[in-house]
Amino acid sequence: MPKLKTKSGVKKRFTLTATGKLKHGVAGKRHRLISHNAKYIRQNRRTSVLSKADTATVKAWAPYGLS
Repeated sequence: MPKLKTKSGVKKRFTLTATGKLKHGVAGKRHRLISHNAKYIRQNRRTSVLSKADTATVKAWAPYGLS
């Protein structure tokens, strides 16, 4: 059987925590921030944990894990 490839976008956008959860950067923080209020910018400053429903999909795109 040939090896499975990891999606290159997943390698760049997600990191795996020690407990197996996936961390990701929050969308909507690159440009046009003047139209967002200060609360939105402040709450989305750091990375967040991916939801449990989406974690299974993303882990299927990285068959050998993210390292």
